[in-house]
Amino acid sequence: MPKPSVSPRKNRQQAQYRRVRLAAWAMVGLLGLSGCAATPSTASGPTDSVPVKPTSEVRRLIPAAQIERSAAQQFDAIKKQAAQKNALLPDTDPEVIRLRAIANRLKPHAYAWNPDARRWQWEVIVLRSDQVNAFCMPGGKIAFFTGILNRLSLSDEEVAAIMGHEMAHALREHARAQMAKAQLTDIGASVLSEVLGFGQAGRQVLGYGGQLLSLKFSRDDETDADLVGLDLAARAGYDPRAAISLWRKMQSQSRGAPPQWLSTHPSGNSRIDEISRVLPRVLPLYAQAIGTSLEALPEYSPR
Repeated sequence: MPKPSVSPRKNRQQAQYRRVRLAAWAMVGLLGLSGCAATPSTASGPTDSVPVKPTSEVRRLIPAAQIERSAAQQFDAIKKQAAQKNALLPDTDPEVIRLRAIANRLKPHAYAWNPDARRWQWEVIVLRSDQVNAFCMPGGKIAFFTGILNRLSLSDEEVAAIMGHEMAHALREHARAQMAKAQLTDIGASVLSEVLGFGQAGRQVLGYGGQLLSLKFSRDDETDADLVGLDLAARAGYDPRAAISLWRKMQSQSRGAPPQWLSTHPSGNSRIDEISRVLPRVLPLYAQAIGTSLEALPEYSPR
């Protein structure tokens, strides 16, 4: 007996139903994988490390080698452009020498947080610019702007606090995770927009929703980088209490429009509170690094 024919309309309905299910699963996957970063836990690192959240498993969607290669290419382009504009400080400049010495003290303590960092081609450059800014790209590509060094009159300890923070972003693969989340957001937005018939405008609206989702993790990444940066600085023999004087300087600079380095960061007061909360955990590491006891540590005096 022949099977009853299915109307074209019913075929379209079934196809749309399957696409809706696919879209739903895409968004569930997006939210579920992104949520991996939100579960409190002690991450990899030294056994006596600061308590931080685990790195997001969603980052594995993008190969580490791919993002490190792209970062190296971008970093080379930055150096070439800066050199053409006479904005790249030479290797013999005292600030370049100072920052590279600080980086060399921090690096050995970075490997416990990310074993791959042993094979990174670390670089430190200083760019002549009034911007209050610094960054570390994936693969250990570090840049400081003269503006952040000069306008804040940074001591070695304060430089170590910033550098440790930026190195932590690379060690914890925050950029890799954010890129993977953005990729997932684009996939989910495209599928939903097509199913619901929104077109390009719908993809843009849904994409903005994904940006809001990422914003929370971006703030969490900043806190994560603060804590891991404190750990790195303390183990390298830099007083972690300098992070508080650093953020007070940052607050004085942020009247009106905040410096670029602060554009995605938590507020200074909440940041100082969090650093103060963790200091009892990292001060013993600092005392051990400089060969003294916690009780014998002198009061910190900003320079």
